[in-house]
Amino acid sequence: MDAMRLIGASRHALAQAGTEEEIVVEAWQAHALAEAIGGHLALHGPPEARVEACGLCEAAGRARGALQYRAVQLRGAGGGCIRAAQLTEVRDLRRALPALAELLGDAGIALVGVASGTEEEALYWSCVESMDAADESRDRVQGILRHVEVRERGGAA
Repeated sequence: MDAMRLIGASRHALAQAGTEEEIVVEAWQAHALAEAIGGHLALHGPPEARVEACGLCEAAGRARGALQYRAVQLRGAGGGCIRAAQLTEVRDLRRALPALAELLGDAGIALVGVASGTEEEALYWSCVESMDAADESRDRVQGILRHVEVRERGGAA
C-alpha cells in the first residue's frame, strides 16, 4: 500500500482516538509508519537522502520504542493490526514527506495531552521520550525533503 494511504488512515485513526489508551496506540502506529517509510527510503529512495532516511528510521524507532510496552499492553499480545506493515511504496515523496511530518506533529500534540493529563509517572515519561524522538523524526523528514528538492532542481546536496 502507498505511504499516502497509510498516512491518511493513521491521521484519521489518531483524530478518532478519544481515550488515553487509544492515543498511545495511535501515536505508536504513527511512529511505526515513520520508521517503515524511513527504512523504505533508505533502501529505495534517492541515494543522496539515504543517510537521512536511516536517521529517520532510527529516530522513529526510538519514538515508537518509548511507547512500546504501553502500546503492547493496551492492544494485547498479538492484537491489532500494525498499519506500517502494509507499506509497499512511497509514490510521491513531495506529498508523502510533509504529510508524514504533519502526522508526527499531530501525534506529538496528542501525546502532550496524554502526558499532561496522566498521574502515572511511567506513562508521562514514555510520552516525553516519544515526543523528543518524534521531534528528531520530523527534522529527519525535513532533511530528506531538502535532498529531494535539491535533486529536482539539479543541484548538489
